[in-house]
Amino acid sequence: MFGLELDIAGVVNAFVDFIVRHFGGFLRAISRVIENGFDSLVDGLSWLPEIVVILLLVGLIWWVSRSVKLSILSFIGLCLIPLMGFWSYALDTLVLVIFATAVSLLFAVPLGIMMGISERAATVMKPVLDLMQTMPAFVYLIPAVMLFGVGKVPAVFATMIFAMPPPIRLTYLGIREVSGEVKEAAISYGATRKQLLFDVQLPLAVPTIMAGINQCIMLALSMAVIASMIGAAGLGGEVLRSISRLDVGYGFEAGISIVFLAIILDRVTSAIHKRTQLQGDKREEATA
Repeated sequence: MFGLELDIAGVVNAFVDFIVRHFGGFLRAISRVIENGFDSLVDGLSWLPEIVVILLLVGLIWWVSRSVKLSILSFIGLCLIPLMGFWSYALDTLVLVIFATAVSLLFAVPLGIMMGISERAATVMKPVLDLMQTMPAFVYLIPAVMLFGVGKVPAVFATMIFAMPPPIRLTYLGIREVSGEVKEAAISYGATRKQLLFDVQLPLAVPTIMAGINQCIMLALSMAVIASMIGAAGLGGEVLRSISRLDVGYGFEAGISIVFLAIILDRVTSAIHKRTQLQGDKREEATA
């Protein structure tokens, strides 16, 4: 068209080749660190008896949610997974989600804060986030494999990138939603920009940030299943295996195990979100 041809694919491939060629050693070092940490955590959890790990997880769920009903339902769901024979795969998936979520938040929250305090940063980041959220999930697997090969590390990388946009957006939204009256009151009492951010805006934005963390975990879990295509261990790999064998029953068992994990993670983060929202409302009333 118009006698012109855009070779966007060539540009992207050249960029990835440049990174691999000049930063290959750095990428391999990161890969070893992530893989060793991943394997150590999985081995540690696998070494403990299943019932001990389940009780520890249920205790953690009760501590963060203070909900007896949620704790009982979580105990039942977690007990059903080993009864179906998917405990080791569930641990792999859970560790992958935890790893990817932790790394995503390590980058997402500071980027959201930067957008919240800088209109220029928000203008630059919004189109990037739109692109990240509309890009098909399978596309993220390609650069992950090119940079890190096949296995757990590219799965963590692809899952991290896929899950980042919601916490960035909701951190930005939480900071921007702090009312002008509250900020004016803090400034009138002599608060500096740093104090305004860390003592007023961020505490009031915590409920919204928690909603972003919830979305991040759910997206990480969904991507962890897709990442089984590039060698990620876990329940997603068993779903993929059931497809190759056309084994409907085995696939249903693996799928229902994923559902149990998803419901537990969603309910726990939702409970934390509600608690922080109540605390945020009380804090905002006290500040006003």
